[in-house]
Amino acid sequence: MSKSKQRAFLKWAGGKYNLVESLARFLPQGDTLVEPFVGAGSVFLNTQYARYQLNDINQDLISLYQIVKQRPEQFVADARACFVAASNQKECYLNFRQRFNDSTDAYERSVLFLYLNRHGYNGLCRYNLKGLFNVPFGSYKKPYFPEAELYFFAEKAQQAEFSCSSYQQVFANLASGSVVYCDPPYVPLSKTASFTSYAREGFNLDDQAQLANLAEQASQQGCTVLISNHDTTLTRKIYQQASLHPIQVARSISQKGDGRKKVAELFALYQPPVSNVISVVPKIRQAVR
Repeated sequence: MSKSKQRAFLKWAGGKYNLVESLARFLPQGDTLVEPFVGAGSVFLNTQYARYQLNDINQDLISLYQIVKQRPEQFVADARACFVAASNQKECYLNFRQRFNDSTDAYERSVLFLYLNRHGYNGLCRYNLKGLFNVPFGSYKKPYFPEAELYFFAEKAQQAEFSCSSYQQVFANLASGSVVYCDPPYVPLSKTASFTSYAREGFNLDDQAQLANLAEQASQQGCTVLISNHDTTLTRKIYQQASLHPIQVARSISQKGDGRKKVAELFALYQPPVSNVISVVPKIRQAVR
């Protein structure tokens, strides 16, 4: 990990900026880090792998990342123009949100996606059943324009390939020996906390169980898979084939810092059988020489 932590240019509910040191302890060395649920990309930004395969089911997110990777100067200039006092008004925000929902142009949607992320309530990313972005205005005094973070992302993204597909497809295409970090939508802590509208497809309990099964299968094929989730009786049952590591985490998204509470989270680590690990040791040693 680099000496100084790098922040993502997006605000993100459930972002892993505060957890990257803890996560890194369970991510072994390797050539490629695969993230089926990349989100804001804090793990990508704060780890050192030769290559990254970064996936997310949210097409707007992946389009944004591809554009920042390919056209950083143009994107920064166009996005900065949206971060002026006149744009930090509820009426303007609602107009931009409507424009985003009406647009079919990937570049325009990407510029507006960053604007909505920084001006919307708590940095949430949420769509209704029709696929329309519906996060309300955030009423922030002066939203931050993440220019330095955008340029850092663009530079590091030269090592990455981005995709927009299902987590099942990502696992189906895994190369043996890959290191995989999964940050799926978390199991709700209560019946009233079932936030699943990040994407229209949602992520239900069957998905949680299927992800665990795919992680177990991938480990049998020589991959190391780390999954993070809430620490509950259900998740401990789902991840019973993994090595479990509980941790206390402060919530990363809140309008009032003093309102952030620590929540029990769980790391589930699926490792290859010892025979598979032994078989790659000579290759690692040879590479070190």
